[in-house]
Amino acid sequence: MTATVTPINNLTIPSGWHRLTPLWQGGEEVIQQGLPHTQLAPTWQLLLLGDGSPTRHLQLLTGEPTEVDVIDMSLIGMDLDGAPDLIQAVPGPRLRRQVWLRTASGQRLAYATSWWEGSHVDEYLQNRSLPIWASLARLRTELYRDVQGIYSGNSKALELGFNETGPFWGRHYLFWHHGQPLTLIYEVFSPYLTKYLGSMQLSSINGKV
Repeated sequence: MTATVTPINNLTIPSGWHRLTPLWQGGEEVIQQGLPHTQLAPTWQLLLLGDGSPTRHLQLLTGEPTEVDVIDMSLIGMDLDGAPDLIQAVPGPRLRRQVWLRTASGQRLAYATSWWEGSHVDEYLQNRSLPIWASLARLRTELYRDVQGIYSGNSKALELGFNETGPFWGRHYLFWHHGQPLTLIYEVFSPYLTKYLGSMQLSSINGKV
C-alpha cells in the first residue's frame, strides 16, 4: 500500500473541505437499525455502516493497492471548521487532513477529511501520507470505529473530483483509543463503486426477494 502527495491545483486543494449538501441524513439510531434496502442496498450498507477499515475494503473490492493522495494538512486551531458537532470531542488545537483514496491505476474511490489533536498527530501518523489504517496498524493501535452519521447529498467539488454525478453517500465517525476520542473522520464514496457493489438501491421487487 503506497501513497503520494498531489501537486497543488484548483481541483484538489480546497480552501475548506468538501462537505455534502444533504438530501437525507440519519443519526446513530438509524445506523444501528440499518436502512431499507430500497434506500441503500445491503452491500453499500456493509461499506457505510460497518466498523471495518474502508481502505482495506476498497483494496479487497478492486484487487488493487489503495493509494492515498494527501491534498491538505491544515492547522485550524480551535475553529469548528464546519465539521460535524463531534469535532468538539477532539481536543484542540486541531489539525485537518484531507485525502483522496484511489486505486493504484488512478481511479478515485473515496474522499476523506479527518480532524486530529494537532500536538499528538505525529504519534499516530508518523508518515502523514500513509492511509490512516496503515499507520495505525503499524503501531498495533487498538481502535473502535464509532459511526455516528450517514448522509446522501450533493457536492459540485466531489462531482469534479470523482468525475461522477451525485448524489453521493457519506458518513462520519469517531475513532476511539483507550476510551478517548482520537480523531473525527468524514468520508464520501464514489458512485464508481457500483462496479463492485452493485446498485446503490434495490428495487421494491428485488427488496422482497
